[in-house]
Amino acid sequence: MDDDTIAFGEEDETSQNSNKLKHPYVTMFHLAFRISAIIAYMLCGWFSNSFITSFVVVVLLLSMDFWTVKNITGRLMVGLRWWNYVDDNGKSHWVFESRKGVQQNRINTTEARIFWLALILCPLLWSVFFVVALFSLRFKWLLLVCIAIVLNGANLYGYVKCKMGNDKNISAATSDFLRKQVIQNVASMMTRSPPTGNSNEPTNVI
Repeated sequence: MDDDTIAFGEEDETSQNSNKLKHPYVTMFHLAFRISAIIAYMLCGWFSNSFITSFVVVVLLLSMDFWTVKNITGRLMVGLRWWNYVDDNGKSHWVFESRKGVQQNRINTTEARIFWLALILCPLLWSVFFVVALFSLRFKWLLLVCIAIVLNGANLYGYVKCKMGNDKNISAATSDFLRKQVIQNVASMMTRSPPTGNSNEPTNVI
């Protein structure tokens, strides 16, 4: 069984440094590539009329962001890692890992908050770009936006699985959430007071 207790003296260090970035350069690169890709996509028409040039620049930034988040920032900032390997039989295996015990308790809360906010907000922003490009009939940009959604979504899906565990844990968490919602709705219906009649209505009593 893993020991989740923090060694004597380390709890003070953890509480004091919880608001300070433990890996400032890693945090910077976690944000730099994905923000640069978004800015390049939004402003590429101002600096270049070539779609190929804009496409290559944005894809390069997205690729660097995908590699950095998958292999470096996730491991250092939140203690999570996902990867893939092929066995001798040619079968592909996906592995989702997370730190446990004392190592998990040492994760910086500020870095973890920055990591998850960037990981969630950027795919949502690319989804907005997808809707805008679709309704503005800019079909050639849809391919670029789809690449961004796939790369950002892959990291989001991988780290959510690392955080939640395997499929059984995810389904169990979903079932618990739905069960709580049903219980709350039933309880509110049972405790709701019946509607009272209007006392000002005339009666048949003379």
